[in-house]
Amino acid sequence: MNRRALVLPCLWAAALVAPAAAQGFHAQIGRFYPDGGWTLYRVGMSRPLAGVLGLEVHGDYLSRVGGGDGAFAGLGADLSVFRGGGEGPYLVAGLGGGLGSPHSRGFSSAWGSWSAGVGYELFPVSFLGVGAEGRWRHLSLDARRGFELAAGVSIRAGGRGRRPAPATPAEPPRASGPATADPNPALATVVPVSADTAAPVASIVDSVVASAVEAVGRPYRLGGAGAEGAGFDCSGLIQYAYGRHGVALPRRSVDQAAEGREVGKRLSVLRPGDLLTFSNQGGRVTHVGLYLGGGLFIHSATRGVQVSTLSADDPYGRWWFRRWVGARRIVGD
Repeated sequence: MNRRALVLPCLWAAALVAPAAAQGFHAQIGRFYPDGGWTLYRVGMSRPLAGVLGLEVHGDYLSRVGGGDGAFAGLGADLSVFRGGGEGPYLVAGLGGGLGSPHSRGFSSAWGSWSAGVGYELFPVSFLGVGAEGRWRHLSLDARRGFELAAGVSIRAGGRGRRPAPATPAEPPRASGPATADPNPALATVVPVSADTAAPVASIVDSVVASAVEAVGRPYRLGGAGAEGAGFDCSGLIQYAYGRHGVALPRRSVDQAAEGREVGKRLSVLRPGDLLTFSNQGGRVTHVGLYLGGGLFIHSATRGVQVSTLSADDPYGRWWFRRWVGARRIVGD
């Protein structure tokens, strides 16, 4: 069986196993160094999971360096942290398995593998990434273990779940004058506003911001909406803060990202209360936050409800800055 006959089925299998909302395509070539060396070929599809986590499903083929006998083929899955969306390092760990033989091309034995390591990714253009990755790998057949080094490319591809053109909410609170806000939103006074009052937009925004700030320190909870003092996920926090003051928003971040109206993706045009949208790989929205003013925003991430800096220069905030894809004004002109 020739190499192409094995590599192509692995590619198609990886594409079929990957979720329909896959966000990127990856291809790598590398070297697994034990036992004289093995050349590695890997292709796969990836998608964001939640926060900084991502998943890749891939097909693998390893052959002996120099064309000697021995080959392995199979499928694997990797979990990554901080990968995609911007230049920088990331962590990766994976499991894999398939068929092969260290001494022939008969593919007569089953094998399993685990690996863990670090990588670094660059994005010379918005949709194309290049990177290098080093892992320690353990392969079950003959207990092979050693260092693996690979380089490759990634292409962002969006997903089937991308929303159509944004729509405005059905009945948002409106006012005739322009919106203004306290420059220090953490000190804003909470003014309860019901859906059928004519309170100024600025008061609604101040109250929404203050309600979100009051939740700082609560833990992250997947699916959490703050019931009975519990934690939040990202969209749960936004729905809670606006909902307390009569503004109903959808539950999911991808649906919230279609509410209100789009505003420019520039700090200079943002106002407190604007909804910030983020994406792990530039496609479907995977995270949301609430702008506070002064380059700060509040959100619920793995560290819980927190205030972060939306800046390319801030050590933590730049991770979010690179994944910032848009802003929506939920109330106001």
